[in-house]
Amino acid sequence: MAIDRRKQIVDAAAKSFALFGYKATTMDQVARIANVGKGTIYTFFTNKEELFHEIMRRLILEMKQVAERVVDPNRRFFDNLYDALEQLLDFREEHELALKLSQEVREIGTPMAQEGMQQIEKAVVGYIAQQVQAAVDKGELKPCNPEMTAFVMLKLYMALTVDWAKMHEPLNKKQVAEQLRSYMREGLAPE
Repeated sequence: MAIDRRKQIVDAAAKSFALFGYKATTMDQVARIANVGKGTIYTFFTNKEELFHEIMRRLILEMKQVAERVVDPNRRFFDNLYDALEQLLDFREEHELALKLSQEVREIGTPMAQEGMQQIEKAVVGYIAQQVQAAVDKGELKPCNPEMTAFVMLKLYMALTVDWAKMHEPLNKKQVAEQLRSYMREGLAPE
């Protein structure tokens, strides 16, 4: 059985970025973890940024698969929205790379870590926007700008689950779902 060196390198880099963050990860570390020569990495990736982009692409694909597992086209939009957001944010909170990037952005502000977090948010907003458009097409939501609506939905969800708990008693999952439905349904439900 042939060894897939590219996958071995990507897996090692993902581990290194998750452990040390973007800034502190070196190609030497990745080579050591992958058990390959540093030159082998450069046969697949021209630099650390390109390797990081590949890892982010895989992470975002994995996040999309997590969301798609809970979305049921036969269920109502808001039920799917809440379940998908919950799964995506649970994934983000449990995934070591996302946690490390978030920490690096807060503590150091590394541009590539910021870019990685922006890629994650953009992917989540893009996914929600597709769901919003499908709901508009089915008449579950009135016509709106899907991307802007998705952005507001994500920010509202984050505000209810994360920001609210910084100064108040945290909301449980049922309360978050009720609040999200209440705020969004009034403004988006068809007449």
